This record gives sequence, structure tokens and C-alpha cells, in this order.
Amino acid sequence: MSNRALLEVIALDVEDAVAAQAGGADRLELVTDMAADGLTPSRESFAAIRAAVDIPLRVMLRTADGFAAGGAGGVDALVTAARELRAEGAQEFVLGFLNADGTPDLSAVEALAAELDGCRWTFHRAIDRAADRDQLRKALAEVPGLDTYLTAGSAAGVDEGMPVLLAEAARRGEPGYGARVLAGGGLALSHLPVLRAGGVDAFHIGGAARPGGWGRPVSAEAVAAWRSALS
Repeated sequence: MSNRALLEVIALDVEDAVAAQAGGADRLELVTDMAADGLTPSRESFAAIRAAVDIPLRVMLRTADGFAAGGAGGVDALVTAARELRAEGAQEFVLGFLNADGTPDLSAVEALAAELDGCRWTFHRAIDRAADRDQLRKALAEVPGLDTYLTAGSAAGVDEGMPVLLAEAARRGEPGYGARVLAGGGLALSHLPVLRAGGVDAFHIGGAARPGGWGRPVSAEAVAAWRSALS
């Protein structure tokens, strides 16, 4: 199974989660409020989804649109949310914060990593807005639990970011490049052959799992088409 690609699907609720698992998703990213590009779901929502499916769940830790942690108050709120979600059984998370100058907000990331206490987590697409991706990766390389970067290679999406995704995947194992590349952000089925050939083995879809748009639930059939394309 070592060459099986990972397929992660965004889920907003139980209906999404059940459909995504039925379609062959390997993991879910749990969020609420996609109008703000995905915020932390409630503890109750996490518990309901956890009870409904048995695949891994990565839970978003983000309280506002954008990539700022929100100062000390924002970080405190995130730490509290993480503590409550862990008490409910959450074991994997998604987070990522930048300072105004595009450097990684290490104090916010490290405060959350300390609360997560070894839980595995993804640094999300904030990397696509970083002033210097290589510097960000090296700055975060020793933060406990970080095992994945969700990235399109560009703030504009995978179409623009393909060369960056391929270059970073090729550096896997170098200092700052130990974490897995999870390709996502305007990802299309047509991108898969090139990414797979370039060594990318993890893929993240949101809108692509919802042919009816964000107002409609995840389609198990749409997820199955991605699973099939990756197999």
C-alpha cells in the first residue's frame, strides 16, 4: 500500500463526511464557514462526524478569514479550541499563520503545537502567501507534529503553482522538506498525472467533491472518480 496516494476531502458536516468516506476518501479536513475559507468547526460538529465515520479527521484551527492568528487573544482562543477538540477525541489538526510581512508567525504556531502535544498537523495554504517559502519551511522544520504542507504552489492555485509543487516534492527529505506535500487549491483531475509522476502522493479537494457547488453536499460519486484516478 506504500504507493497508494492519499485523498483528503473537505467536510462541513456529517452528510459530507459519510459521502466522502463512501467515495473512497482516506482522510477528511473538517471546517465550517467556507465563505471565510474554512474556520474551526464546533466541538459538537466534530463529535458527530467522529461518530459517523472511521477515517482520520484533520480539524481546522482558524478563527478568522486570512492568515493572521489574531494577536494574543486570537492565539488564546485557538489554544482553547484545540484543547476542547482534543478532549472530544481529535488527534490531527490543520493550522498556519503568517505575520503581516509574510514571515511565519512562529509564536502562534509554537503555542498551538505545544497544546497539540505531538498530534500530527498540516500547515495549510498560508505557505502560498509566504514572503519566502523556503525560509518558512526551514523555520518550521523543528516544530513538533508538523507532517504535511497543504499547498497549491501559488496563491493563484495549482495551474500557476505546478512548477513549485514539483520542485518542492523533488526536495523531500532535505532540511525543511521532510513534511509531505498535500496538493490542493484549484486542483483538477487533469493535474494528477504530472503531479504523480513528479512524486506528489497526497491530494486535497473541496469544490471538486461538490459538483453542485458549496451549497450542496459532497458527492460520493465525485470522490470516487478522484479515488479511481489516483488508483
